[in-house]
Amino acid sequence: MSTAQVDENRDMVKARNSQDGPAAPLWVRRPEALHGAAYAVAALVFTGQIVAVVLRGSDGPTVLAVLLAGAGVALSWRLPWTGLVVASAASFAVTAVGQDPLSVWMMAVLVLFSVTLRGKQPLVGTGIVAASFLGAFMTLGGFRGGAFVGVAALFSAIAGGATGAALRIHREHWLTLEERAESAIATREIEATRRVTEERLRIARDLHDVIGHQVAMLSLHLGAAEIGLPEDAESSRQALVDARSSARTVVVETQRILTLLRLEGDVSDEEALRPTPALSGLESLIASFESIGLDVRPSLDLPAGFVEPSVGVTVYRVVQEALTNAYRHGDGTATVEVRERDGRICLTVENRVGRSSPRGAGPGSGLGLVGMRERVESSSGRLTVDSDDGRFRVHAEFSPLGAAV
Repeated sequence: MSTAQVDENRDMVKARNSQDGPAAPLWVRRPEALHGAAYAVAALVFTGQIVAVVLRGSDGPTVLAVLLAGAGVALSWRLPWTGLVVASAASFAVTAVGQDPLSVWMMAVLVLFSVTLRGKQPLVGTGIVAASFLGAFMTLGGFRGGAFVGVAALFSAIAGGATGAALRIHREHWLTLEERAESAIATREIEATRRVTEERLRIARDLHDVIGHQVAMLSLHLGAAEIGLPEDAESSRQALVDARSSARTVVVETQRILTLLRLEGDVSDEEALRPTPALSGLESLIASFESIGLDVRPSLDLPAGFVEPSVGVTVYRVVQEALTNAYRHGDGTATVEVRERDGRICLTVENRVGRSSPRGAGPGSGLGLVGMRERVESSSGRLTVDSDDGRFRVHAEFSPLGAAV
């Protein structure tokens, strides 16, 4: 599969997930929302503590301890571990100056929550905060409520770290499930594509082995019937000739269908539905090359009688490939001559060689010289390619009925 097909399948998978399954919560899709909420609450707590300090007229050490806690919150935005250590130390400091550390304790827990939510080690972070709280209680005291508040402080630290870690694990689990679902759907799409490809190839083989063989046998029997006709059965002979021509047309169209089937997804819908090229399309073909800057000088004298469709396709493709080569490697001019001579269709495309490197991607069948020769020979034609005195010349001859020239 190409790069563009892979991207398209990925977009389809995401669209199906959003339609068929529950949408991920906002905090799973945007985890920064939880960080923002935690820091918003910490900012409110810090602001309230500053207001309380001002209203109470607290001393300088208390103000410094509160400011230290605010600094820890701010630092943790960019430096998680440094901010966590500073916020935890602030709770110890505010206890040391004899104040109730409740608000500072809340800021430390919120920082711990944010740190563990980011994927940092929850045990290390929880240990830092719990050690600060427990150390302050055991060495300095000062918690109103005694041991009960000390235990609550310890378990709040554990809860903050555990909550952040649990949410992070839950988010990772959700994302893993989404990834597995996308992978499963993508695998299903690939399997479906593989089965379609196998079916196309099976149909191509059946067409080649069954239809091709039967049409060949039909043409053989028609030829035998034509030989066995009496001399005066002109109408029957003409009917058999037309029938053989139709059989050859079936072979050509079958080969075209086989090519489309084997090309799989490399042919666009527009190309697959485009009518079979014919002699009548030469003028528009030449006009398409003129529109991209190639100066083409045509001389077209197309046969007025019946032309085998496979011969018309081959003439069209040879002119197309020759003009493509003239556009890519020539000096910007080319001559095209297609006319009927002595009961044969003769085409000649000539250009002067101007560059050895490709000029750019132009329209064309992409057959190349080898493919061009194979196509001409499949229509019982004859191809010659000459390159003399800086000029490149492609010449082909066909019978209108596709018989050997």
